[in-house]
Amino acid sequence: MRFPLGTSAARMTAAPLLLVDLETKEGVVGRSYLFCYRESGAKGIAEVMKEAAGLIDGMPVAPAMLGELLGRRYALLGVTGIVRMALAAIDIASWDALAVAANMPLATFLGGSLEPIRAYNSDGLGMMSAMEAAQEAVKLLEPGFDAVKLRLGHPNPVTDLDVTKAVRAAIGETVELMVDYNQALTVPDAIRRGLDLRDMNIYWLEEQIRHNDLQGYAAIASELTTPIQLGENLDGPEAAYDAVAAKATDYLMLDVARIGGVSGWLRGAAIAAARGVPVSSHLFPEISVHLLAATPTVHWLEYTSWADAILEEPLQVSNGYITPPNRPGLGLQWSKEGVERCRAD
Repeated sequence: MRFPLGTSAARMTAAPLLLVDLETKEGVVGRSYLFCYRESGAKGIAEVMKEAAGLIDGMPVAPAMLGELLGRRYALLGVTGIVRMALAAIDIASWDALAVAANMPLATFLGGSLEPIRAYNSDGLGMMSAMEAAQEAVKLLEPGFDAVKLRLGHPNPVTDLDVTKAVRAAIGETVELMVDYNQALTVPDAIRRGLDLRDMNIYWLEEQIRHNDLQGYAAIASELTTPIQLGENLDGPEAAYDAVAAKATDYLMLDVARIGGVSGWLRGAAIAAARGVPVSSHLFPEISVHLLAATPTVHWLEYTSWADAILEEPLQVSNGYITPPNRPGLGLQWSKEGVERCRAD
């Protein structure tokens, strides 16, 4: 990781990634990857994936059918957590293989276009002092971004305010600033801290409380004028529906691994579109940029550079926008040198 990231939940200096190749008898290879949060998560996901691969060996590359089959096979264990992530990786790779076979970028294969998508830099700006945050925020703008995300949730709310003031002063008023609490607060505290930031020109307030406390989010939203962002931990499109129906959030943030891969994303995006809710992505920018291109209420792409070291052609930012690569499928090509250098035994 270019920037160590400390949040109210954890601190990371390295990003554990699990790379997936789905081979077909026609010679087409579908690819995907997962950010696994912890090395133990990567090991568990890999075991589920190996087992699931054995269950679908020799079957057609048909994501809907494969998803239904694997969902039934893992129903008793529960299609959540590492199981959902493992099945999502297979789903993503399946869609990638189909788009590669069609010689189309996944974005256009799904009915979208290769138009630029607005992106914010989420590489750093973890929990740190006001001076450190101000300096890092400026660095995050250097690649060509005009929006960044700041992590808050310090034990003392005064620290949150001081850090935000320092960052805003450093980046100026024209740069968009998102704030993420990583589920650190209670409802009363979230309202109080949200009011503290009301003059800071914050674009959204993200995940202040436990992600599944929809009534709590609705209460927060009713008290604040700054928009609420929620969704990265929603487990499947059903959970996305519940969040939208409860009016728990102004915006929806989908995580392709937790929502159920490409198939789950399309369902989640349709739910959001039916209610006119803007959709942003969580992590996996190389995958999410294609999915947002096919999302009716496309909003923001969250950018991280965590996979750059293992890719032949990382994403490029231009004037605050990132365009889906005009290559077959997702356009993922592993860098052999990078993979060997980053490989974990």
